[in-house]
Amino acid sequence: MNKKIIGLCAAVLASATVVAQQEQEKVKVQKLDEVVVSDSRFELKRENSGKTVIKITAEELERSQGKTVAEIINTKSGFSIAGSTSRQGTVLGVFARGGRGRQVLIIIDGVRVSDPSSVGQEYDLRLLTAASIESIEIIKGAASTLYGTNAATAVINITTKKAAKDAISGNFQASVGTNQTAANQNFDVNEFANSARVSGTLDKFTYKVGFSNRYSDGLSAIVTPENEKDDFSNYSTDVNLGYTFSDNFSVNVYGNQTKNSGEYDESFGMLDAPYSFTSDQKRAGLSSTYKYNKGSVVINGAYSEYSSENKSAFPSAYEGKNIVVDVYNKYNFNDTFYTVLGVNYINDETEYAEIQDFSIVDPYANVVYVSDFGLNLNLGARLNNHSEYGSNFVYNFNPSYVIKNTNGYVKLMGSYATSYITPSLNQLFGNFGANPDLDPEEDRTIEGGLEYAANDKLRISALYFNRKEENFVFYGATGYDNAENTIEAKGVEVELDYTPVNALNIGANYTFTEREGDAGIRLPKHKVNAFANYNFSDRTNASLNYTMVGNRSDSDFATFPATNVNLHAYTLLDLYISHTLINNKLTVFANASNLLNEEYTEILGFTTKGANVRLGLNLTL
Repeated sequence: MNKKIIGLCAAVLASATVVAQQEQEKVKVQKLDEVVVSDSRFELKRENSGKTVIKITAEELERSQGKTVAEIINTKSGFSIAGSTSRQGTVLGVFARGGRGRQVLIIIDGVRVSDPSSVGQEYDLRLLTAASIESIEIIKGAASTLYGTNAATAVINITTKKAAKDAISGNFQASVGTNQTAANQNFDVNEFANSARVSGTLDKFTYKVGFSNRYSDGLSAIVTPENEKDDFSNYSTDVNLGYTFSDNFSVNVYGNQTKNSGEYDESFGMLDAPYSFTSDQKRAGLSSTYKYNKGSVVINGAYSEYSSENKSAFPSAYEGKNIVVDVYNKYNFNDTFYTVLGVNYINDETEYAEIQDFSIVDPYANVVYVSDFGLNLNLGARLNNHSEYGSNFVYNFNPSYVIKNTNGYVKLMGSYATSYITPSLNQLFGNFGANPDLDPEEDRTIEGGLEYAANDKLRISALYFNRKEENFVFYGATGYDNAENTIEAKGVEVELDYTPVNALNIGANYTFTEREGDAGIRLPKHKVNAFANYNFSDRTNASLNYTMVGNRSDSDFATFPATNVNLHAYTLLDLYISHTLINNKLTVFANASNLLNEEYTEILGFTTKGANVRLGLNLTL
């Protein structure tokens, strides 16, 4: 245990306690969220949802200042994001319920985002800035009927911050921190993060302009005797303009550019190398809503361009672009039937030896029935029409039954859903191992569980899932191919959220995952997350977070052929403290990660962080 970091955190905590004792304001009451949206696109009470939707609120994001989006999501049940606690710039592996990154769909402000030039059409979570996000909802399990291809294991639905209601308002965040391993605790400042956002409302017109950047240095990408430092930087700009023509009709247009750049090493042989990469994302989009009587028509669309370049022993450069349009009609029949009818259009394009593209046109329908006797049904269907693969039908059947009592409710829930993932342009036509004869992946997912909630203070849920994957696409000895065997992923998720007193909120989740049919590298069988959040006063807050990642295997590319080795379990303890110096204006915070300075391996051969400290402030004008 490092004495410097423990001493610093103890001093900050003691100071916060003294301040809290001097405060006279009434402590805030923290309640559980009751409304979820992502599994139906309607604002429904949690008890009427047939899923255990995870909602990351603005308050939780505030308590996570200084952390990346990947770090925040990694604390949720069902998720294991390899690389999220390693040095910034590490390529992330997003595993949800035993799946792989291409089976997780990312949505930003109603529009799916994916890089058509990447191997699996995945979206790089390193492009996201937590400071610009208002909330995140996560639904796990197959959701292809409502959200389309790639939504096989989870949908991460991100909502960015809205324009301020005042004519002009500014928000500025800044933080500095250390970036060091467990063995080298020198406490040099090697990480910097800043964001600035100006927004406002002028009658019917809204505007928002934002900028953010992150920079880190001090660590080598790969553990070597020399451990030469490899840096990473991220720059992002956002513009959003909106106009409310009437109470029923509004339009928003937006643009975004994000650029990542950094250095990395040679993973084959685990050697220091002067390699570098850059990735650039440009997005422009439109969101429009027209409300009528009991319904609304929503149009979400975006045009995106992606480019990336790797300078290494095997240099490469890719460019891709896509168009995504989602048009749907929502209608509420007397708070009993909630319907969604829509059409989703996607066109992906990437240039290899020549320009390659494909398009998808999906009509879909979803119906939610909320009875007055406890039965709820969520039913959906989608016809996937792919320019390369023709038509494929997917569907979802998700019943739940609620037994109410004076204190809360008990909810029984289950679902049966199918999903469909077509191969990426890279897998079909790319420069390395392409196979134009690949078949699409077809999945089916079964879930069953229960949830108990009482007095807005306690929520406990337990759920079993089982997914079977046919024609899973993998990279073999001759390139990309379909697995001949069926791959099965199954497991259990348990969640607890408890508020014993107004000032204290505690929670925990446990995930058991088992994957059969392939190696399932970097996937822990057991994973535990827990937290305790305490409001000393309206101004002072502290959070303690615990993570345990169980044993898992990884591929050792230092040998030929590569062999799988076992990685030992590890635990991490983080502490976050914030204090508001000027109410609604200025907040300062301290974040200590890996408080016990544990040495561990997250990805074989890659550098992980030891005990680190970050100090920052949040100013609103």
